[in-house]
Amino acid sequence: MKGGLIMFLSVLCLVASVQCYGGKGLDPLGELLKVQRTKKLANYRTRDFSTEYSPVYVAPQDGLKEADMILDLPGQPKVSFSQYSGYVTVDPKAGRALFYWFTESENSSSKPLVLWLNGGPGCSSIGNGALTELGPFRINPDGKTLWHNKKAWNNVANILFLESPAGVGFSYSNTTSDYVTGDTRTAADSYTFLVNWFERFPEYKTRDFYITGESYAGHYVPQLAQLIMNNNKITNQTVINLKGIADEMRGMYDYFWTHALISDEHHNEILKNCNFSSMASVSEKCQESMDEADDDIGNVFPYDIYAPLCGSNSTAPSLSSYDPCSDYYVYAYLNTPEVQKALHANVTGTPGPWDSCNYDILANWNDEPETVLPVIKELMASGISVWIYSGDTDGRVPVTTTRYSINKFGAPVKTPWYPWYYKGEVGGYAVEYQNATFVTIRGAGHFVPSYQPGRALAFFSSFLQGKLPPGQD
Repeated sequence: MKGGLIMFLSVLCLVASVQCYGGKGLDPLGELLKVQRTKKLANYRTRDFSTEYSPVYVAPQDGLKEADMILDLPGQPKVSFSQYSGYVTVDPKAGRALFYWFTESENSSSKPLVLWLNGGPGCSSIGNGALTELGPFRINPDGKTLWHNKKAWNNVANILFLESPAGVGFSYSNTTSDYVTGDTRTAADSYTFLVNWFERFPEYKTRDFYITGESYAGHYVPQLAQLIMNNNKITNQTVINLKGIADEMRGMYDYFWTHALISDEHHNEILKNCNFSSMASVSEKCQESMDEADDDIGNVFPYDIYAPLCGSNSTAPSLSSYDPCSDYYVYAYLNTPEVQKALHANVTGTPGPWDSCNYDILANWNDEPETVLPVIKELMASGISVWIYSGDTDGRVPVTTTRYSINKFGAPVKTPWYPWYYKGEVGGYAVEYQNATFVTIRGAGHFVPSYQPGRALAFFSSFLQGKLPPGQD
């Protein structure tokens, strides 16, 4: 059995975010940090998989794959791969269903299956991951037409985008209390989704399967992988051929200080007044110190500290060609009735527009561990591939925090830190540990495939191949 996990990871503290926050002013990570500072973290129940198992709901899936096929999206350029989207019911009694969008590779039968999860918690994998990062299409400024992303990840894998939990994007429940949720329910529903999805697409049951994600998906990814691996041990249950996973507060403020965004005085105050070993108890002095440091930064997009803001008149060159107003284009496109019909979305006529993030989900998140390090260590020991990556211009989940987190593993180094190359230039840096790999992507912000699509595809391809990113010839 082969599997892999690739994470843009939140491992020591609870952090979250999604895509394209520059235009509409969305900052779910900032909002979550505020919530964390004002209340104690909810207790996350450590699960005993040796004695615990709940039967998974499995429904007949006959004919649903054909019904989910997307014929053409409005404004879509001609492509030669198949795509599907629709709903998978995970709890019929509650009326809870999760929405997916599946983009196959051109040679789908020879490529692995990859699940992509955005974080938040409460943010959309369709509007964010699929339409602004690694999916095959991006939206033009008219909000009506699409252009083909030549560096999409479905060049090398079949990509499954899932909106989870219910209440995120087009996913929904007929039971209002389901919108007060957390990590445990999200993992369980995602697992139930997968079991039913594999019944709908049985040709993928034995395919190599990888889980990928970013930000708060640094919780989703390892928790779902842990659930899959333990349920795989149970007789007569669906076996998911998991191969691997790939997915960040002191590290954030250290990053701000080393990049000249906050003053020496306020950085020193944070070091003096804050104990980041436990975000469950933030003192008033620490809160004041962090607020003062936040004020130092000014109007800078924290998910890419060198990116222009949407609507700014700046002519200064950016490190990437990513359009900071992309979230507006996505909002317009996904709220078009013809688009929703083509996607088989919003079939229940849910009131209110589709949005990139559901802040009610975030505000009511009631189940979250302070750290997922023990889960990641368990996965590392299992032998599946675990990769962790960071864009080096991301200030919200910065490379400093990721490195502090990885040091907690205590894993020995197998391949020392080295520059990896893409098209003759340094694409970033990599270090291989025992059972884990850490990769940075040079010139990329939080949404790595948005800012550096070529470098992102190169590192992702290396992950799937089980090889380190290439060094200089």
